[in-house]
Amino acid sequence: MPTSFNESVIEQFRAHGGKADGPFEGAHLLLLTTTGAESGAERTTPLGYVRHGDSLLVVGADPGDPSHPEWYRDLLAHPVVRVELGTDTFQALAVPAEGARREELFAHAARTAPGYGAHQARTTRLLPVVVLEPAEPDGWEGPREVRTLADKIMEVHTWLRGQLRQVAAQADAHFAARAAHEGPGEPPAPGLGLQIRQRCLAFCQALRFHHASEDAHVFPTMARHHPDLAGAFARLAEEHRTVTRIQDELVTLLAGVAIAEPERFRRELDAMSRELNAHLDFEEETIVPLLARIPWPPAPPAGPAGAGRAHGE
Repeated sequence: MPTSFNESVIEQFRAHGGKADGPFEGAHLLLLTTTGAESGAERTTPLGYVRHGDSLLVVGADPGDPSHPEWYRDLLAHPVVRVELGTDTFQALAVPAEGARREELFAHAARTAPGYGAHQARTTRLLPVVVLEPAEPDGWEGPREVRTLADKIMEVHTWLRGQLRQVAAQADAHFAARAAHEGPGEPPAPGLGLQIRQRCLAFCQALRFHHASEDAHVFPTMARHHPDLAGAFARLAEEHRTVTRIQDELVTLLAGVAIAEPERFRRELDAMSRELNAHLDFEEETIVPLLARIPWPPAPPAGPAGAGRAHGE
């Protein structure tokens, strides 16, 4: 089967420490892996990038195409992406810029790489500018070493708490900018709407995955070994349903964050914060200590003598 152009670039990039030849020779290139908006499958795309301070910018140019590229539609649905830059690989939060912020960043990108300006001139589509932010919120500190399942769950809990604080801080900034607006007409969006949406969506998706993993694997396994904790597991399962309901209401609210009523938004966010932190506290008091002897990552399952290693175990 012939190798596509993108696949050949990806192979070169990974084989040569982040470099490729042909049209990408000498270019600033990264690999962006997104999760399909509809398929849920991973998709890796080679993209040029521009640095802006400590941030990385990618532009949805897709020359000649009247619609936004697929990777852009993917990241609107699944904001947490994987970035390969040189020999480094890391997770990032993909945040499209809005309004004046988008204009500022696009002008910078076009000065750095004039081709973007030429692409924009050839289409009526406003080329999206996406900032790739660190996936961890400011001040995030997970366990220094993740050696047990307890460490891993605490790492996830710390990340979730940090993301929730970031959503609250950005929402406050958004509403403060709206309140400070003077003049007739609707207040202009201050450029935080998509940032809040992307971070909250990333948080909600991570929380949903975390709870699904616990409900499907961790808790049933532990319940068999600790029947005395049946009441605790029942409470945790009920709290999962409560937190899911609240976060679904919050996602709906975020769909109109640019015109959301501030006090209602804060009430919903405060309710979710209280429920989530109480749930995490209870889980850390009752369940996490029991996981301190379970190694992470888990050891591969043992097979018949000599059978597993032939298959790359």
